[in-house]
Amino acid sequence: MDKWKFHDIRHKGLVLCNPMNKEKFEKLCRLFRLKQGERVLDIACGKGEFLVRLAELYGITGVGVDISPYCIEESLERKRNRVPNSHIEFMEMDGAEYKPESNEAFDLATCIGASWVFGGYRGTLRFLKRMTKPGGLMAVGEPFWLKEPREEYLKVENLKKEQFGTHCENVNVGEEEGLTCLYTIVSSHDDWDHYETFQWWAVDTYVRTNPEDPDNQELLEKTRRENESYLHWGRDALGWAIYVFRKPWLVNSTQ
Repeated sequence: MDKWKFHDIRHKGLVLCNPMNKEKFEKLCRLFRLKQGERVLDIACGKGEFLVRLAELYGITGVGVDISPYCIEESLERKRNRVPNSHIEFMEMDGAEYKPESNEAFDLATCIGASWVFGGYRGTLRFLKRMTKPGGLMAVGEPFWLKEPREEYLKVENLKKEQFGTHCENVNVGEEEGLTCLYTIVSSHDDWDHYETFQWWAVDTYVRTNPEDPDNQELLEKTRRENESYLHWGRDALGWAIYVFRKPWLVNSTQ
């Protein structure tokens, strides 16, 4: 089964493809206090809600990049419906391959929940730092360990413990990269439960309304495995936060 089709089905009805509730998301957007025309880059932009909301609030210009054709289609529709005259561009491509058309840097660069694009959290910070102008802002969504993960969980999810740090370590990695952490916003168990279990509902709806889809059996099996993994281990082991950093005005040439 195509993984982006699987992702699209499971995330139907979700505006944000991560465990962040709308109230926290709105708070975060309003904290940025961007100026009209400032430039924003969103790698792995999902359904485009972040850029569209910032365009509504501030009149920003921006670029959203995502490898999923389903996400880009929804992003373009969201732009047409809500900010049709905005200067926002959505591009279907691997975020790791993105290069701005000009050498102009961004006022805000983000990657919310897709650090795998750059080989991990530190790699994501380094990429975004290159994209951000001196004194600009960066926002990264990243999991963190709430406690020591069980070996069964790591095996089922094909994870290694060192792939994620603790909440404190995620802040410290940014500081090690020469950034200043300004803010963190952390998801609760309720946020996680809504994000995960709403996907159960989405899959159930899809299978009932598309009974002839040959991918249904695989869809149900993969969903069952992910659901069990979350309930048995992930819910108590894995947290989620968005970290906001500021790039220094004067950047050391070695960074």
